[in-house]
Order: sequence, then C-alpha cells, then structure tokens
Amino acid sequence: MVNTLGFHLAAVLSLLPAAFLPLWRAARPAWQAAVTVLAAMGPTFWVTWQLSAGWHTGFSATLWVAVATSALLFFMVTMVNRYAWRLAPLIMPYLAILGVLATIYAADPGPVLPMEGRAPPLWLVFHILVSVVTYGLLTVSAVAALAAFLQERALKRKRPTRLTRLLPPVADSERVSVGLLAVSEAVLGLGLISGMAVSYFTAGTVLVLDHKTLLSFLAFAVIGGLLAAHRWAGVRGRVAARYLLLAYLLLTLAFPGIKFISAVVA
Repeated sequence: MVNTLGFHLAAVLSLLPAAFLPLWRAARPAWQAAVTVLAAMGPTFWVTWQLSAGWHTGFSATLWVAVATSALLFFMVTMVNRYAWRLAPLIMPYLAILGVLATIYAADPGPVLPMEGRAPPLWLVFHILVSVVTYGLLTVSAVAALAAFLQERALKRKRPTRLTRLLPPVADSERVSVGLLAVSEAVLGLGLISGMAVSYFTAGTVLVLDHKTLLSFLAFAVIGGLLAAHRWAGVRGRVAARYLLLAYLLLTLAFPGIKFISAVVA
C-alpha cells in the first residue's frame, strides 16, 4: 500500500477540479471540458495499471473500477448533452468519496480472479464488462435524477439554493436520467444473460440464486417498472427519482456491497 498510496491520492485529486470548477460562474466551457477529461483519465489510468496484473476482486479495486467507469461515462454524456456537465457538482464529489474509501481499504486488494476452471475467458470478460458498464450508467442516471429532484423541490418551495442554480434544468436532468436508465436496463439484461452463461459453465446450472443474482434481478425489475410507468403513466419527478435511487441501491449492494461485506466486514 505504501508504494501505491500516491497513485490512489493522485486519482482522487484528479476528480476534485471537476467538482469545484462549476462553483465559479466565470468558468469557461473549455476549462470545464479539460477538468472533466482529467477526472475521467485519472481513475482510468490507475485502474488500468491495477488490472495489468489481473482482475482483483477486493473492495478497493471494485470501487476504483466503479469510479473510473462512472467518470468515463459521465464525460461521454457531456459530449452529447450540453447541460450534462452541470451535474459535476453532484457526481464528482460522490466519486471522490468513493475514491477515498477505496484508498482507505487499499491494504487488501483481494485475490486475482482465476480464469482456469471457469467459464471461457471471453464469456467471463464480457460479463464483467457489461456489469461494470451497467453500474456506471446507473450511477450517472441516479445523479441526474437526484438533480431533477433537487431542482423540482427548490422550484416548489420557491427557494433556490446555490447548488440548484448550478444544476441543469429539470427537463434536461430528466432527459439524461431516463435515457441512461433505458440503456442501463438493456445492458443489465445482457449482464444477467451472460451471468447465467458463466454460471452454467462454472456450476453446471443456469441460475444460482445468490445475493448478487437476486439483487441484480430486483434492480432489473425496478428499472423496467419505472421505465414502463414513465412511458405509460407519466411518472416523473420525486416518485421517479425515489424508485431510480432504489434500483441504484440494489445494484450497489449487488456490486460493491457484496465485496464490502465479504472483504471488510467478514
């Protein structure tokens, strides 16, 4: 840990400019783009270096993968939606906190995931990839839903705060949230299918009803129900944000939560 502590801290620090720059109204779009790239590249380079020795399954490594994926996907969203970068005051401090937790628990990186005796490597890599992308997509979607919730509450109370003045308009936040939610549902479906394939190759059964699988299926059901309610019943605002955050909580318990319990608590 002593040799890598500086890398952990550098990855955390790379997230901070993107979190604090929006606090200055005079910040130029070029500066915002630059710090967003920095926030995406810092954790990504660190994760790439860590994974060069194999896929570590510890809590710290899992958190860093989640941070890097979420930061990269957030950067990609800002390239598509011109209001999305205004989510930075919410998502970047959150990712920095996850990075700090990853640094605290970095002493035990966890075992390297063995490839022998398991599913074919391509299936396993595909399953890991879609799982990580799903969590990153849902992270950005949940942050956008939270921004819409905060904006809507401030508008109803007619008491905008300094934070809500920095966030995107409600309609733009909801557009980002629902769009990413639909993509995350499709990717999560692929993850569940690939997970069944991996389970079949590994244990000889299509479905293993462990905590991770059950939580993932529950998250899939909640997201699907929320998308249907939004499409046909017009559910949005606070109600939609609460169900989306519930789905994010379920997926968090399934992804880094299980790692925390097995690697830290146990």
